Parts: sequence; structure tokens; C-alpha cells
Amino acid sequence: MFNQIKPQEMKFNPFQSVGSDWMLVTAGSGERMNTMTASWGGVGVLWNRNVVTCYIRPQRYTRELMDEAEYFSLSFLSEQYRKQLAYLGTVSGRDEDKIAGSGLTVCRDYEAPCFAEADTVLICKKIYVDEIKPQSILYSSIRSDNYPNRDYHLVYIGEIVKALAK
Repeated sequence: MFNQIKPQEMKFNPFQSVGSDWMLVTAGSGERMNTMTASWGGVGVLWNRNVVTCYIRPQRYTRELMDEAEYFSLSFLSEQYRKQLAYLGTVSGRDEDKIAGSGLTVCRDYEAPCFAEADTVLICKKIYVDEIKPQSILYSSIRSDNYPNRDYHLVYIGEIVKALAK
């Protein structure tokens, strides 16, 4: 299904793939797993490691699983799955089995669950977590526009341990 590649061989534009096309952030194992659609994140190098950065609000169910997990995945799906991505971004995994409702296929062959329908998957080992601190946001408009409820995202940095592509 997937071929393992080097992160440097990935063939996607992170600005398009994350910001416009969206990605699924998935964590957990067994019966206790969840995914969420995300459009904030990054791919780069930190501490001499290939890393991803993703941001999760504290009230999200996926955040609980991210906090418990050692690994998580980012799955990048094509435009044909836009409806499923929108659904997974609006329904809570606390309230229903939204993964089953999406019709997507969970792939459990790696350190973290991911989705068989993805074109690219990054399996990541969590190496840093912190909360965005309001006093560190230098523009008040960013705080007011993005955090009217003061529910500042948690920042997760994961080392890419596997890059997978079809």
C-alpha cells in the first residue's frame, strides 16, 4: 500500500497540503483513537531532526490522545476526500465513532494509526509539547482574531520517523 521514503523525497507543498488541502492528525491505539482535521502546522528541521509541528486546541478529544501517545500521524488526502475531511473536522470523537462515519480505512501497521486513503503519511514521535502563551503573541490582533475564548492551542512537535507515500 505505502512505500517508505525519506522525508526529503516528499512531493508535496506544505503550504498547500496543510493550509489549503488540510491534513488529519491521528493519535491513540486500539479502541481509544481519534483523528481531527487540521489546517495549521508545519514541516521543517529542528534540533537536527526532520520534524512536523501541529496545533491542537485544549478542548479537542484528539488532544487527550496526543498527550497520552508517544507517536502520532499526519495523513494527507487528495481533494476527492474533502467531504470526509470536513466531517472529521466538525464532529467530536467523544460523541460518536466519527472515523466509522467518515468511511475512511484505518491503517494500524505503523507506530500510530493513519489512513489507507492518504497519498502521504508522516509517522511522528512526539518530542515537544507546550501551550501557546498569550503574552508571547506579539500582535494583539492575532489574539483577538484567533482566541476570543482564550483557548490557546497546544503545540506538538514530532520527529518524522517514517514518511510514507503511494
